[in-house]
Amino acid sequence: MNALLTDPWFYAAAIPAVILVGLSKGGFGGAVGFVGVPLMALVMPPVQAAAILLPILVLMDMVSLWTWRGIFDRLTLATMLPGAVAGISLGWLTAALVTADMVRFIVGAVAVVFVARWVYQQFRHGSAYAARPNRLAAGFWGAVAGFTSFVAHVGGPPFQVYALPLRMDPKVLTGTSAIFFAVTNAVKLVPYFALGQFDTTNLTASAVLMPMAPLATLAGAWLVRRMRPEVFYPFTYATVAIIGLKLIWDGVIQMF
Repeated sequence: MNALLTDPWFYAAAIPAVILVGLSKGGFGGAVGFVGVPLMALVMPPVQAAAILLPILVLMDMVSLWTWRGIFDRLTLATMLPGAVAGISLGWLTAALVTADMVRFIVGAVAVVFVARWVYQQFRHGSAYAARPNRLAAGFWGAVAGFTSFVAHVGGPPFQVYALPLRMDPKVLTGTSAIFFAVTNAVKLVPYFALGQFDTTNLTASAVLMPMAPLATLAGAWLVRRMRPEVFYPFTYATVAIIGLKLIWDGVIQMF
C-alpha cells in the first residue's frame, strides 16, 4: 500500500484521471471521462485502476444527482436501466472470459461508427434531426452500457449511442445520464466486492483521491449550464470520436 501511495507516477496519472472523470460526471465532455481507467492503467493493472475509481465514481454520482435533481427523461431511464442491470450481470458472469482490452476495442469501434453515422445524418437531414425513442434499442444499448461499464468503466459511449440522437436539452440529457450511471455504479459495487477488488490498498487510494471528486463534478455542471445545444452536441460527439479512437488504439496495442 505504501509503495502505491508514495509513487509519484500514481498521482501523475490518477489526479488528471479523477479531474476528467469529474468533469464528465458533471456533464461536460460526454465520454471524455472514460479515459480515467486507461490513463491510470499506464501505471497499474487495469482491474486495480477500475477498482480504485469505482468508489470515487459513486461519490461523483451523489454530487451529480444533487446538482441535476429533478431534471431527467423518465422514458429513457425506464427503458435503458433494466438492460443495464442485465448487462452488469452478464459482465460478472463472463469476467474471466472477456478482457478489458477486448471491451475497449469493441466500444471504441462502436463509438467511431456512431459518430460517423451522426456526421452522415447532419449532411442528409440537417443539424435539427432527432431520433424517436425506441424501447428495443434502448434495452439493447442499456445492456451494452451495463456490460462495458462493469468490465472497464466505459459505459458512456454505448449510452450516448442511444441517448444523443434523441437531442434532448443538454441539461435533461446530463440529468438522465447522472441517474443512469448512479444506478449502474451502485449495482457494480456488489460484484466488485465479491471479486475481492476492495482491499485496503485500493480503498485507501480511493480515499486519498476523493477530495477532488466533488469539485471537478461541480465544475463540469457549471460549464454545461452555460453551453448552448448547438455547441454542446458537436463538442460531445467530437469527444466521443476521440475517445473511441483511443479505445481502439489501446485495445489493438494490448491484444496484438
